[in-house]
Amino acid sequence: MTPDLLPAEALNALDRCDRCGAQAYLRVTLASGGELLFCAHHGKKYEEGLRSVAAEIHDESSKLSENAAR
Repeated sequence: MTPDLLPAEALNALDRCDRCGAQAYLRVTLASGGELLFCAHHGKKYEEGLRSVAAEIHDESSKLSENAAR
């Protein structure tokens, strides 16, 4: 995902995917207001639709590959 990033508060382990409850790595701020959180899997799955309704997408999914390299 190549999001339009603005400074945003970092996600943490308490932030959970609105779809499945896994740890959230994406925060989508909707153009209409409100916010959705997604794990990397569901963020990628719904990427096209999210781009059409998002005012901002904060993507921290790169943390997954950083953790895998350790």
